[in-house]
Amino acid sequence: MGGCFSDMKGGKQGIGGAEQRPTAMVANSSYGEGPNDAVEFFHRTRGQHPLFTQLELSLSASNLLDCDITSKSDPMAVVFAKKVDGKLEELGRTEVILNSLNPAWINKVAVSYQFETVKRLIFHVYDVDTKYHNIPVKMLNLKDQDFLGEATCVLSEIVTVQSRSLTVNLSNNNGRRGARNLGTLTIHAEETVASRSLVEIKFRCSNLENMDLFSKSDPFLRVSRIVETGGSIPICKTEVVDNDLNPTWKPLCLSMQQKKKIAWNEFEVDLFRKLQKSVAELERLHKERTGANFLLPSSKNGHEKVLKGQLFVDQFQEKLQFSFLDYISSGFELNFMVAVDFTASNGNPQDPTSLHHISPYGRLNSYQQAIMQVGEVIQFYDSDRRFPAWGFGGRKPDGTISHCFNLSANESAFEVEGVEGIMDAYARALHKVSLAGPTLFGQVIDRAAQIAGESLSHHSNKYYVLLIITDGVLTNFQETKDALVKASNLPLSVLIVGVGGADFTEMEILDADNGCRLESSTGRVATRDIVQFVPMRDVHSGQISAVQALLEELPGQFLTYVRSRDIKPSNLSAAQTSV
Repeated sequence: MGGCFSDMKGGKQGIGGAEQRPTAMVANSSYGEGPNDAVEFFHRTRGQHPLFTQLELSLSASNLLDCDITSKSDPMAVVFAKKVDGKLEELGRTEVILNSLNPAWINKVAVSYQFETVKRLIFHVYDVDTKYHNIPVKMLNLKDQDFLGEATCVLSEIVTVQSRSLTVNLSNNNGRRGARNLGTLTIHAEETVASRSLVEIKFRCSNLENMDLFSKSDPFLRVSRIVETGGSIPICKTEVVDNDLNPTWKPLCLSMQQKKKIAWNEFEVDLFRKLQKSVAELERLHKERTGANFLLPSSKNGHEKVLKGQLFVDQFQEKLQFSFLDYISSGFELNFMVAVDFTASNGNPQDPTSLHHISPYGRLNSYQQAIMQVGEVIQFYDSDRRFPAWGFGGRKPDGTISHCFNLSANESAFEVEGVEGIMDAYARALHKVSLAGPTLFGQVIDRAAQIAGESLSHHSNKYYVLLIITDGVLTNFQETKDALVKASNLPLSVLIVGVGGADFTEMEILDADNGCRLESSTGRVATRDIVQFVPMRDVHSGQISAVQALLEELPGQFLTYVRSRDIKPSNLSAAQTSV
């Protein structure tokens, strides 16, 4: 593997490069380094979506330090991820480029992008000594090489740039550039996706056999992938249609990667009737307006019985589907907002047992933890980093109880500067606002919805994220449901953190993870699910990561919104938008 050559101007060699992986092989892989049907199936059967997007980093450098006497340096770059404990985890190495101070490395470094985490990347550039040029780069001892410089950035900083390229200065080991210019490093990120297109298929059946005694069957259709070993892996299923032997289901979507990858699909109705068709044959069924009969395997003689029931394809449509990163890198922003519970049930802030107690030793309370952890992630997706910050359930200095007041104590300025600005405003508000009650979310949700709604009139590419931190049971549950249903068609998501030991059963209902959408007092059903809830006590017990639990659904909620309105990323090239 050590004989890979870079095709560059001047015929400069690349030494020790790794074999290039075909990007199509990892197009739908979100767990680890390659596709894993078993892992994907495990998550999807539980209604979970992939948490990761696989990226490839391309690296180039300019004006590197020359460490060689008779020639120029022979640089190699190494990429690390900085872990929570401060240790560096190596992600990959480029090849060595001979005799160059302005290298453009060919080998890519794979890295998983996870929206809900802040991934700090460290880049080291080395001059590889001539005597090591015949050794594969993976085998090189970095301590034996001359250090040319270090650079660092957060992965989110790269993907939020429209070009997905970021140039950073190289410094020495202590983070300083020093008297000598060590040059710059440019990092470019690309998703390992070969196609953005998908096929939307609408199925129906006719003349299904009745399997129930006192009513008609309640059929659903399950689609499985026939794998190389001969078995099958379920990839999606329709909803259940009650009491119907001629059901029509809502459309299913298969990515074009799946379409190209799958030679055959297996279709099952109620697990009793099966048929196998390739995607091309499904397209032919649609064009010819014909049906395919289900088969019933026989355990006695191995023969299959042809059934009257047939499968029809009423719709077969190829369309584009853009990723979360497509939107973010084209200029869409996530605007962070926060609302803090000032009800009396939190306890006197002067009491060390209070949920609002601010430790003189720097230990963060649950409110501060939620603000910091969520804010540190979302701040990279907001260009001006000015965040609306409110309180609710508190008694203001004039004696009135408010359920939506500015944490800044300035009636005309509801925004603060950065996450630290939220933290400072929260701490100051605890000295000016008395804890009162009751616990009402309606006004802060309405205020956030108002801001989100106003952005639509300006045709701005903004999506809003409201973080509500609370310790108590809602006083008016229906008011909150009404506000959420009303806001469900706006570019808005609501994250709720429950602190303390209260019964948060109602919050779980608002979360709607059971598939039941919220319904208002007038009977209106929410357009989509916009709520995610997590109790902080589960975080403290080590069961989950607060940031991951809160934010893992956010990219999906964002995509549901833009796709429902047929909003496409702006400023994409023709090549990016082609099927």
